[in-house]
Amino acid sequence: MARKAKELSALEVGRLTVPGLRFVGGVAGLALQVTPSGARSWILRVMIGGKRRDMGLGGFPDVTLAGAKEAARGARLKIKEGVDPIGDAKARRSTLSAARAASMTFSQAATAYIAVMESEWSNDKHASQWRNTLSSYAFPVIGNIYVREIDHSHVMRVLEPIWLTKTETAKRLRGRIENVLDWARVRGYRTGENPARWRGHLDMLLPTPGKVQKTKHHPALPFNELGKFMTKLQQQEGIGARGLEFAILTAARSGEVRGALWSEIDLHDATWTIPAGRMKAKREHRVALNKEAVALLQSLPRTHELIFPSSKGMKLSDMTLTAVLRRMGRGDITAHGFRSTFRDWCSERTNYARDVAEMALAHTIGDKVEAAYRRGDLFEKRRLMMRDWGKFSRQVQIAADVVPINKERALP
Repeated sequence: MARKAKELSALEVGRLTVPGLRFVGGVAGLALQVTPSGARSWILRVMIGGKRRDMGLGGFPDVTLAGAKEAARGARLKIKEGVDPIGDAKARRSTLSAARAASMTFSQAATAYIAVMESEWSNDKHASQWRNTLSSYAFPVIGNIYVREIDHSHVMRVLEPIWLTKTETAKRLRGRIENVLDWARVRGYRTGENPARWRGHLDMLLPTPGKVQKTKHHPALPFNELGKFMTKLQQQEGIGARGLEFAILTAARSGEVRGALWSEIDLHDATWTIPAGRMKAKREHRVALNKEAVALLQSLPRTHELIFPSSKGMKLSDMTLTAVLRRMGRGDITAHGFRSTFRDWCSERTNYARDVAEMALAHTIGDKVEAAYRRGDLFEKRRLMMRDWGKFSRQVQIAADVVPINKERALP
C-alpha cells in the first residue's frame, strides 16, 4: 500500500519547485512531480494487477490541488471496482484518435479524390471542372459535413436549386458527388449505400435530365461551307491556326491535337498513332492521314517534340483554337464542332458505313455484344474515307445535287 504523506496545503504545494517527486498527502500515492526544467504535473502512484503504476492527472497549476485529489479518489475507486484507469484512459484516447483519423469532411474527400484521379484524366479541363462545380455548388452546402454523415437530404439540398435551371451542370455534379462518396466508402470514411446514386434512388426524387432540358450540341460548321472556311483558315498565321487545320483534316479532338507529338507520326505510312493515355476511351487510336494533313505537317518546323507548341514551348491551351475562330469572325462555332461537320459529311455525302465513321471519330461502340466481337479497326476503309475528306475540304463550292461518293469498291 502506498504510504500516506503529510498533507500539504495549496500554498505549500505552490512553493514546491525542487526537481523530484513530492507526495502531498490527502490521497494515498498523490504527488507533484517537478522536472529539471521547472514543469510541474500531478502523479498518482498506485498498484494495478500487482504492479506499481504511475498515472498522470494533469499539469499544475491548471489542475489545482483540490482537482488532483478528486481525480485521484476517482481513479482509486475504479481500481477498487476492478477497472484499470490507465488502460481505460489509453483505450479512450485510442478510440478518439481513430475517430478523428476516420473523420473526413466532404471537401477534404473531394480534394483527395481529385488528387488521386487527376493523373489519369486525359482532358486538361477535367480537374478544374471538378473543382469549380464542387466548390461552387457542393462545398457551400456539404463541404464541412463529415462524409460519414451525408445522406440523401444533403445531396438534395445541393442539387434541387439548380436541377431545373442548370440541368447539365447538376447532372454532372451529382455524378461527381457520387464518385467522391464511393471513394470515401472504399477508404473507410463512410458506410452504407451512396445517397447520390441515381438508379433506384434519386431518379425517384428528381426529373430525368433528358426530359428537363434537351442536349446542347457543340455549334458546328455546315459541311457545305467547309471548303470556303478552309481557304480562309489557311490564310491565318500562327501555330493555333495550323492546329485547328490539322484537327479538321483528321477529325480529331482538340486535346488530342494540342498534345500531338512528332514521335506519334509516321509520315512514310501517313499514320498518326495516339497512345491510350491521351485518348478519351483510354485505347490506342490510329488516324489515317490524308495528303492534306501530311502536307501540313511537312510545312511545320520541328523545333519541339510537340507538333503544335506554344511560344513558350508548352502545350497550347484549349482557348487557342477558339481564339482562331474568333479572329475569323466565327465565334458562333467551336473547334470540337468540326467533328460533327465531318460526321454529317459522312452521312450526307458518302456511302461509308456508320461504323467506319464512328471509328474514325474514336467513338466507343455502344453495343457491348458488338464490341466484344469487333477486333479490327477498319483502318484501310478509314484511310479511303479520310482521303475523300481531305479532297472535300478543298472544294470551295458544292453543288446541291451532288451524288454521294460510291464506296462499294475493292480495297487496294
